[in-house]
Amino acid sequence: MTQDLPTPDYVNNMKLLGYSDQGGRPDGVQVMVNKNHAFIGHMFSDGFSVVDCTDPRDPKPVAYVPAPPNTWNIHLQSHEDLLLVINAKNMFAAEEFQNEEEYYKGKLGKKVGTADTTSEDRNWTAGMSVYDISNPAEPRKIGFMDVEGGGVHRLWYVGGRWAYASVLLDGFTDYIFVTIDMADATHPKEAGRYWLPGMNAAAGEELSEDQARAGLHHAIVHGDTAYGAWRDGGLVIMDVKDRTKPELITHRNWSPPFGGGTHNALPLPDRNLLVVADEAVLDNCADGIKHIWLFDIREPSNPVSISTVPIPSEANYVNKGAHFGPHNIHENRPDSMVSDQLIFATQQNAGVRVYDISNEYQPKEVAAFVPPEPARMMDRRPNRTKVIQSCDIWVSKDGLAYVSDYNAGLYILEYTG
Repeated sequence: MTQDLPTPDYVNNMKLLGYSDQGGRPDGVQVMVNKNHAFIGHMFSDGFSVVDCTDPRDPKPVAYVPAPPNTWNIHLQSHEDLLLVINAKNMFAAEEFQNEEEYYKGKLGKKVGTADTTSEDRNWTAGMSVYDISNPAEPRKIGFMDVEGGGVHRLWYVGGRWAYASVLLDGFTDYIFVTIDMADATHPKEAGRYWLPGMNAAAGEELSEDQARAGLHHAIVHGDTAYGAWRDGGLVIMDVKDRTKPELITHRNWSPPFGGGTHNALPLPDRNLLVVADEAVLDNCADGIKHIWLFDIREPSNPVSISTVPIPSEANYVNKGAHFGPHNIHENRPDSMVSDQLIFATQQNAGVRVYDISNEYQPKEVAAFVPPEPARMMDRRPNRTKVIQSCDIWVSKDGLAYVSDYNAGLYILEYTG
C-alpha cells in the first residue's frame, strides 16, 4: 500500500509520484538508479541503502549496507552489474568539523592531519569498494582499492576499464584527481593522478596562506577529456588520453570575486557547452549567491562564460535557513536521461529546478518542486536549521527525477513541462 505523499511548499510543472524515508534513514547524498533500484549514500546514517523503485509510486526499501567504523559512504556510482562506493573519514562526525565552515575552508588535508603525516594510525577506512549488484536487492562486495589518506570523495564511472575519483591522499593539502584501472573489478588499482601546483605538501609544494579551499570535488569524463570541479579552485580541464599521465588543458577560476565551491562540470559535447555548478556551502548565503554557469567550450583551452541560470525568487530563500543555492546537477550518464536542452538541478532549501537552455544565452526556469519541512532532523551537528536540503538528483530516460535530501528522504518526481 502506498504511503501518503508529502505536500510540497511550491510546485510548477512537476508531479510527485512517490516518496520513501529509506527504511527510517531519510538522510541521503548521492543517488543512482540501476535495475529499477535506487542506491543512496547516507550522510549521517553511514553506509548506503537500496530502495526498490520498480513501482515509482510505491518505493520499497530492501537493503541497508553499513559503513565501516568512522567512515562514510556518501557517494557511489553504478553501471550494469557493478556498484562503486567511496570510503572516507566521516568528516561531519569529526569534532574538528562540527562547525561546518571549517570543512569548507582551505587545506582540508592539514586539518585532517594527512597532509603532514601518514595515516597509518587512521581509525577510518579509506578507499573504494566494489559490489556485485546482479541482484540489486543484495549487494555483494567483491573488491576494494585501499588508499593512504583521508579517502575517496566522489567517483565517475560509466562502464569499461576506467573509473575516476577525487582522493585525499597522504601528503596532499586536499582532494586530487586519480584515474582507476577497473580491468579486474575485484582488484581495482590507481593508474594516474593530477593535482594543482602547490597541493603536494610532501614534495615541498606550498599554497599561499590566503589560498581558499582548492580541492577536487569530482570530474566528469567525456572521451579523453576530464572536466574537474575544483571547489574554490574553479574549473580544471584535463587531457586523459593517457590515463596514467593526466595533463592540464586549462585552469579557470572566478573565485574571487565569486564565492567558489565549484561542484559539477557537465559537458554538452554536441553543443560545445559546459554547465558548471558552484555549490552553496554556508548558511544564509554567507558565501554569496552561487550560480550555475554556462560556458562556451568551442576552444577547450579558452572556456568562456556566457550566461547563468535564473535564481529561485518566489520565496525568501536566503533567509529560510541552512543552504540556499546549487548543490548538484543531473549528469547525463548514458544509462539515464541525456539532454543538452534541459538541466535538472538541486537548489538545497529551494528544492529542485529544471532549466531550458535551448537558448544558451538566456536559460529559463521551466519547472520546480520544493518539498516541505523534514519530519525530523538526521543532521546531528549543532545549530542546524530544520529545513529541506535537496541534495542530489538522477533523472531516468523517461523523465522521472529521483531526489535525495540530507534529512527528508527520497522524492520521485515526474517532469510535466
